[in-house]
Formats: sequence, C-alpha cells, structure tokens
Amino acid sequence: MPLNANAVRVAITGAAYVAPPKSKLPTDSTSGWDAAFVDIGWISDDGITEANSTDASEIKGWQGGQTVRKVISSSEMTFQFTAIETNKTVLELYHKGSKVATASGKSVLAIKAPGPDRRSFGFDVIDGNSHIRIVVPDGEVTETGDITYKGDEAIAYELTITAYPGADGTVAYKYSDDPAWGVAPAA
Repeated sequence: MPLNANAVRVAITGAAYVAPPKSKLPTDSTSGWDAAFVDIGWISDDGITEANSTDASEIKGWQGGQTVRKVISSSEMTFQFTAIETNKTVLELYHKGSKVATASGKSVLAIKAPGPDRRSFGFDVIDGNSHIRIVVPDGEVTETGDITYKGDEAIAYELTITAYPGADGTVAYKYSDDPAWGVAPAA
C-alpha cells in the first residue's frame, strides 16, 4: 500500500466538555452532545494532551538474568489542557468541590479543600472533515497548575483529568468519521 499524505491529521480546533457522572454519553463522532454536557470554553493554543502511562515489573530468568517477561503493574490515561476562559464551569473544575454562588449580579467562590469530584468528560478534535471524539465516562481533575495574574497574558487554568476504568475496564472511547481509521499503513 502506498503512503497516504491525505491521512496525516492535525488538531486544528476542537472543544472540551464536562457533565455530571452517569450522563448520557455520545456513541459516535458527530451527533450532538447531551444537554448535560457543558462546553468548558476557550482552550490555550497548546491544545489537549492525551497521555497513557504504564508501569511494568520485570521477571528475570535464573539462566543469565535476562528479562523473560514484563507484567503491567499499573496503567493510567490522562488528558491535560489549559482553559483560558474564566467561567463558572472552569472555576469549579479548578477548585474541586467548590461552587460559585451568584446573587444580584455578584458572585463568590468559597474555596474549599479539594475532595472527590468525579464527572464525565468529552473532547472533540477536528481537522477539516475529520472528526475524533473522545469520551471519558468516569474522570476527575487530579492535578492543577499555578494561576498567574499578569498584565500581558490570559489568566489560565491548567487541568489534568484522570480517566477511571468502568466495570469492563474501559477508561475512554474514541469515535471517528475519518475513513483513514480503517486503512492500514503501507507495508
């Protein structure tokens, strides 16, 4: 099979979404998100970083001490991005367990010590007509970056979401309408 430059993708644009746990999840790459999902807003030009990490224990053979097998002892899937839009959703994600209260046009965020705050998350990654949708049924913000208040840059909220496994071990779903997903690379 020849090389196919038309199958090279770039994440030109997209969006990040959050919803309460056990919200109705999409099952394809292009249908609308359920009303429970809220668009998080503007994301920095660094985009969204998906990371998959595993730890493995080595089993060494007595004969020669060579590694004969590796056993995966842990694995983790995370998504990291920096929100640059200040809104209620972002503030409550960044300050886990805290809620924004608004009355008479004035708001207050009583920041509490972080506690568990599991939710469903989703990401749309778009390159022209190619659409990848990532759905995390059970996730949680597990890391945040520092907030810098400065005159020449946006106030930014760095968030890392950890995807937790469901009963069948699935941590996320990826859907696409991209025909290249079904084509094998050149041999």
